[in-house]
Amino acid sequence: QVQLGESGGGLVQAGGSLRLSCGASGRAFSIDRMGWFRRAPGKEREFVASITWSAGSTSYADSVKDRFTISKDNANHRVYLQMNSLKLDDTVIYYCAARLSSEMKYQNWGQGTQVTVSS
Repeated sequence: QVQLGESGGGLVQAGGSLRLSCGASGRAFSIDRMGWFRRAPGKEREFVASITWSAGSTSYADSVKDRFTISKDNANHRVYLQMNSLKLDDTVIYYCAARLSSEMKYQNWGQGTQVTVSS
């Protein structure tokens, strides 16, 4: 198991930026990839971005491509999500997730951090 903790959420005006951070502990040495997901009230959780732990390969949802950037700090077991040009639709709870090398899907989740974009 890996324990995850997010930070960096908050209130920002439309067009502004925020940087989310997520730290991993526990079996962090077994992480294969980490990702960010988000969920709006009453909706399904959706994929935002992911990064592989060794090669650093990234993947993004079309809705955030060219606005969000995922990065990692292997030494400190941290992953970041730089969010630029924020829109009202980006107002949701963001979750950090980790998939271990022994897992077929993301099974380790943080508690989430709220991002609110105002007009």
